[in-house]
Amino acid sequence: MIDALSAVDADLSRAIVRLTQPELAKRPHAPAELARYGQRAVIVVNPTRTLEQRTGITLVPLPDGRALISFERPRTIADLELTISDSIADSRLSRDDQATFQAIEEILRAARRAKDITVHQRSIIVLESRRRAGAPAAAGRKARIPAKAST
Repeated sequence: MIDALSAVDADLSRAIVRLTQPELAKRPHAPAELARYGQRAVIVVNPTRTLEQRTGITLVPLPDGRALISFERPRTIADLELTISDSIADSRLSRDDQATFQAIEEILRAARRAKDITVHQRSIIVLESRRRAGAPAAAGRKARIPAKAST
Protein backbone atom coordinates (compact mmCIF):
# COMPACT_ATOMS: atom_id res chain seq x y z
CA MET A 1 0.00 0.00 0.00
CA ILE A 2 2.81 2.44 0.91
CA ASP A 3 4.53 1.69 -2.41
CA ALA A 4 1.32 2.44 -4.30
CA LEU A 5 0.92 5.77 -2.48
CA SER A 6 4.60 6.62 -3.04
CA ALA A 7 4.06 6.13 -6.76
CA VAL A 8 1.46 8.93 -6.66
CA ASP A 9 3.63 11.31 -4.59
CA ALA A 10 6.74 10.85 -2.46
CA ASP A 11 4.93 12.73 0.33
CA LEU A 12 2.33 10.22 1.54
CA SER A 13 -0.05 12.88 2.87
CA ARG A 14 -0.09 14.60 -0.55
CA ALA A 15 -0.62 11.24 -2.24
CA ILE A 16 -3.69 10.62 -0.09
CA VAL A 17 -5.05 14.09 -0.83
CA ARG A 18 -4.54 13.62 -4.59
CA LEU A 19 -6.35 10.29 -4.53
CA THR A 20 -9.27 11.50 -2.43
CA GLN A 21 -9.89 14.88 -4.13
CA PRO A 22 -11.97 13.42 -7.00
CA GLU A 23 -14.26 11.73 -4.47
CA LEU A 24 -14.62 14.92 -2.45
CA ALA A 25 -15.66 16.80 -5.59
CA LYS A 26 -18.62 14.42 -5.99
CA ARG A 27 -20.00 15.22 -2.53
CA PRO A 28 -22.59 17.98 -2.32
CA HIS A 29 -21.39 21.19 -0.69
CA ALA A 30 -23.21 24.18 0.71
CA PRO A 31 -23.44 27.06 -1.81
CA ALA A 32 -20.87 28.95 0.30
CA GLU A 33 -19.16 27.91 3.50
CA LEU A 34 -16.12 28.47 5.63
CA ALA A 35 -13.08 26.26 5.20
CA ARG A 36 -11.31 26.47 8.56
CA TYR A 37 -7.64 26.05 9.36
CA GLY A 38 -6.63 26.77 12.91
CA GLN A 39 -8.07 30.12 13.98
CA ARG A 40 -8.49 31.24 10.38
CA ALA A 41 -11.05 30.48 7.72
CA VAL A 42 -11.69 31.32 4.08
CA ILE A 43 -14.97 31.42 2.19
CA VAL A 44 -15.30 28.70 -0.43
CA VAL A 45 -18.18 28.76 -2.90
CA ASN A 46 -19.74 26.65 -5.58
CA PRO A 47 -18.48 28.44 -8.70
CA THR A 48 -20.98 30.55 -10.62
CA ARG A 49 -20.36 32.94 -13.51
CA THR A 50 -23.10 35.20 -12.20
CA LEU A 51 -21.16 35.76 -8.98
CA GLU A 52 -18.10 36.86 -10.95
CA GLN A 53 -20.09 39.01 -13.38
CA ARG A 54 -22.18 40.83 -10.79
CA THR A 55 -19.54 41.40 -8.14
CA GLY A 56 -16.32 41.79 -10.12
CA ILE A 57 -14.58 39.09 -8.09
CA THR A 58 -12.55 36.30 -9.64
CA LEU A 59 -13.13 32.73 -8.53
CA VAL A 60 -10.04 30.55 -8.10
CA PRO A 61 -10.92 26.88 -8.64
CA LEU A 62 -10.10 24.31 -5.98
CA PRO A 63 -9.55 20.58 -6.63
CA ASP A 64 -12.85 19.65 -4.95
CA GLY A 65 -14.92 21.65 -7.46
CA ARG A 66 -15.43 24.69 -5.25
CA ALA A 67 -13.62 28.02 -5.53
CA LEU A 68 -11.95 30.74 -3.48
CA ILE A 69 -13.03 34.35 -3.84
CA SER A 70 -10.25 36.66 -5.04
CA PHE A 71 -10.18 40.30 -6.05
CA GLU A 72 -8.67 41.25 -9.39
CA ARG A 73 -9.07 44.95 -8.69
CA PRO A 74 -9.17 46.85 -5.40
CA ARG A 75 -12.51 46.75 -3.61
CA THR A 76 -13.60 46.65 -0.01
CA ILE A 77 -15.34 43.81 1.73
CA ALA A 78 -18.15 46.24 2.63
CA ASP A 79 -18.57 47.07 -1.06
CA LEU A 80 -18.71 43.35 -1.91
CA GLU A 81 -21.31 42.75 0.80
CA LEU A 82 -23.48 45.61 -0.51
CA THR A 83 -23.19 44.38 -4.11
CA ILE A 84 -24.19 40.86 -3.05
CA SER A 85 -27.11 42.20 -1.01
CA ASP A 86 -28.34 44.27 -3.97
CA SER A 87 -28.04 41.27 -6.29
CA ILE A 88 -30.17 39.09 -4.01
CA ALA A 89 -33.06 41.49 -4.54
CA ASP A 90 -32.91 40.89 -8.32
CA SER A 91 -35.68 38.47 -9.34
CA ARG A 92 -33.67 37.41 -12.44
CA LEU A 93 -31.14 35.60 -10.25
CA SER A 94 -31.40 31.80 -10.63
CA ARG A 95 -32.34 29.75 -7.56
CA ASP A 96 -28.79 28.31 -7.32
CA ASP A 97 -27.20 31.75 -7.64
CA GLN A 98 -29.66 33.14 -5.09
CA ALA A 99 -28.59 30.43 -2.61
CA THR A 100 -24.89 31.19 -3.20
CA PHE A 101 -25.33 34.95 -2.84
CA GLN A 102 -27.41 34.52 0.33
CA ALA A 103 -24.88 32.14 1.88
CA ILE A 104 -22.02 34.56 1.22
CA GLU A 105 -24.07 37.45 2.58
CA GLU A 106 -24.85 35.50 5.76
CA ILE A 107 -21.16 34.63 6.30
CA LEU A 108 -20.03 38.23 5.79
CA ARG A 109 -22.83 39.67 7.97
CA ALA A 110 -22.15 37.20 10.81
CA ALA A 111 -18.42 37.93 10.66
CA ARG A 112 -19.03 41.70 10.66
CA ARG A 113 -21.31 41.46 13.69
CA ALA A 114 -19.22 38.99 15.69
CA LYS A 115 -17.21 40.54 18.48
CA ASP A 116 -14.58 37.80 18.40
CA ILE A 117 -13.92 37.75 14.63
CA THR A 118 -11.77 40.09 12.57
CA VAL A 119 -12.20 40.10 8.79
CA HIS A 120 -9.01 40.57 6.78
CA GLN A 121 -8.72 40.97 3.04
CA ARG A 122 -5.68 39.12 1.65
CA SER A 123 -4.02 38.75 -1.72
CA ILE A 124 -3.25 35.39 -3.26
CA ILE A 125 -0.83 34.28 -5.95
CA VAL A 126 -2.42 32.74 -9.05
CA LEU A 127 -0.37 31.13 -11.82
CA GLU A 128 -2.18 31.29 -15.14
CA SER A 129 -1.15 29.57 -18.36
CA ARG A 130 -0.78 31.87 -21.37
CA ARG A 131 -2.05 29.28 -23.80
CA ARG A 132 -5.65 28.26 -24.23
CA ALA A 133 -6.88 25.01 -22.73
CA GLY A 134 -6.46 22.20 -25.24
CA ALA A 135 -3.98 24.13 -27.40
CA PRO A 136 -0.68 22.31 -28.03
CA ALA A 137 2.35 23.56 -26.12
CA ALA A 138 5.14 25.26 -28.06
CA ALA A 139 8.20 23.08 -28.72
CA GLY A 140 10.63 23.13 -25.84
CA ARG A 141 8.12 24.61 -23.37
CA LYS A 142 6.35 22.88 -20.54
CA ALA A 143 2.77 21.95 -21.37
CA ARG A 144 1.29 22.97 -18.02
CA ILE A 145 1.89 24.74 -14.75
CA PRO A 146 3.72 22.34 -12.42
CA ALA A 147 1.60 20.67 -9.75
CA LYS A 148 4.08 21.55 -7.04
CA ALA A 149 7.17 23.66 -6.66
CA SER A 150 10.34 22.38 -5.11
CA THR A 151 11.63 24.16 -2.04
